[in-house]
Amino acid sequence: MATKKAAKKSVKKSATKKSTAKKSAKKSTRKYSPAAGKQVETEMREMKAGKLKSGRSGKKVTNPKQAIAIGLSEARKKGAKVPAKKK
Repeated sequence: MATKKAAKKSVKKSATKKSTAKKSAKKSTRKYSPAAGKQVETEMREMKAGKLKSGRSGKKVTNPKQAIAIGLSEARKKGAKVPAKKK
């Protein structure tokens, strides 16, 4: 009885190793270029310093997600590789 349980455990372990190997074999491409990442980083620093303003209203940006959106928008304007806006 003990040998059957041990055999089942070894089969399960090898099955999980194979599935993780398949997942790691897929190569994903970058969604954003390094230039876009730098632009977002700059905008985040401005937000943390309290200098980042939004749009026409000129209100201070306090939400990190909004700072990221502004950074990606600026990167698009400069021609960096950034996916199109979601609609």
